[in-house]
Amino acid sequence: MNTDFEVAIVGGSLSGAALGLALAKRGIRVLILERDSMFRDRVRGEGMHPWGAAEAQALSILELLTDGCGQEVPYWTRHNPASTPVRRDLPATTPGKRGCVTFYHPAMQERLLRAASEAGAVVWRPSLVVRVAPGQRPELTVQIGGREQSLQVHLAVGADGRNSRMRVWGGFRVQKDPDLLRISGVLHADLDLDESSVHSLEEPVSGRKVLIFPIGGRSFRSYFVSRATDGAPLSGERHAQTFLDACLATGAPPIWLKHARTVGPLASFNVADQWVEHPYCDGIVLIGDAAAASDPCYGCGLSLTLRDVRTLRDNIAANPDWCAAAEAYADEHDRYFGALHRILSWNRNLSYASGPVAEARRTRVRDLLRRDPRRWPDFLGLGPDAPNDEAARRRFFGED
Repeated sequence: MNTDFEVAIVGGSLSGAALGLALAKRGIRVLILERDSMFRDRVRGEGMHPWGAAEAQALSILELLTDGCGQEVPYWTRHNPASTPVRRDLPATTPGKRGCVTFYHPAMQERLLRAASEAGAVVWRPSLVVRVAPGQRPELTVQIGGREQSLQVHLAVGADGRNSRMRVWGGFRVQKDPDLLRISGVLHADLDLDESSVHSLEEPVSGRKVLIFPIGGRSFRSYFVSRATDGAPLSGERHAQTFLDACLATGAPPIWLKHARTVGPLASFNVADQWVEHPYCDGIVLIGDAAAASDPCYGCGLSLTLRDVRTLRDNIAANPDWCAAAEAYADEHDRYFGALHRILSWNRNLSYASGPVAEARRTRVRDLLRRDPRRWPDFLGLGPDAPNDEAARRRFFGED
């Protein structure tokens, strides 16, 4: 079995497959190690914001996503039970002139992993990484086909998600925000909703929120957001109607859900941001959720993943020194994740802080934002590139 690789990527989902594809196109000998023989629906993100679509375009994978397994959705509609919906034309109002990209997650995974293989990346699947020894030439021990195989590479990439083992082997320290929110997700069919738009609805008193992403073929990924202390988590078929009832109580019009069919698993997750500072150390570099898992209630995770992939790809292309390239990536990652974390923290604070002072501020700020939406840092269109300094914070909260 060939073990002559420059880069080994642990994890073959969006981050691992996209990076493997990008590096293979540049002639780098890359191995992708994927645990699962078949991708299953595990209630993951399926909506990529316009700034993520621009990253996909920069990585030359946008057509793979929209033509092969998904679509580009041009509108975002904010619903309010007490007023007229506000519909945003995303291509007309974002710097990259793009909409949201939506897809069924397992189909996206298969599509990108196949494309990486066709570009020259070697894929070992199913395979299990049992240990990684960091170092100038990190060594991986892999179980495949009933045997253990060892290999050394210039760079070992952890693309193994929120519960990354690569973080443990690399000795990274995980930081985490306090638990505040919970998100429940399920796959629906036959909702009575416009498939050219993402739909969001927030109930300001309780802080509950409904997000619905069309993913094609009359299928929708529906999400319900609430405080982590708000009732029991929703999970499994027994809670399918409870999920619908929660959406209706938040203000979703009954016509949306009248013919709803649950066609995928229902699961709930506490969603506090978790991250590592400087996601490179001693031959191991982290990308995607392994490096920083952004609160999925704000839908930036897939876009952040592709920013990681592009940034690491570009630094490897620009610098023949593997360590220096990975260090430069980690420096950039700290900057843009820090910016995104600040912006989303402001939004969480506005929506979910409790008490009379917070409620008065919420009323005042939302009135200011209605009159001048430019006060809002546009994380849909700009992501971490939206203004995020102290002046931007003061403007957002109406303290200027």
